[in-house]
Amino acid sequence: QVQLVESGGGLVQAGGSLRLSCVASGPIFSIMGWYRQVPGKQRELVATTTSLGSTNYADSVKSRFIISRDNAKNTVYLQMNSLKPEDTGVYYCNYRYGLLNQWGEGTLVTVSS
Repeated sequence: QVQLVESGGGLVQAGGSLRLSCVASGPIFSIMGWYRQVPGKQRELVATTTSLGSTNYADSVKSRFIISRDNAKNTVYLQMNSLKPEDTGVYYCNYRYGLLNQWGEGTLVTVSS
């Protein structure tokens, strides 16, 4: 199992920005991404990226969030802009390599009105 170290969560006002980071200890050639969850709802995809840079976004964040990665550091980033209160939730880093599916502990993002 790989180790995932997340950072960047916190409090921000609506319209502001945050950047989340996740460092993985496993192989570089992986799919990494971010998912979020609020109480009473299923965990949902936010964005993912492959080691070659292909990306996938949830419709709700396509125009506001940017996912990127630095393979030399084995790190994935989520730049979140124009944040809305509905973006509030626990954000989880995800790492997939072959049959391995690893989750971070989660970092809380709170957006106030």
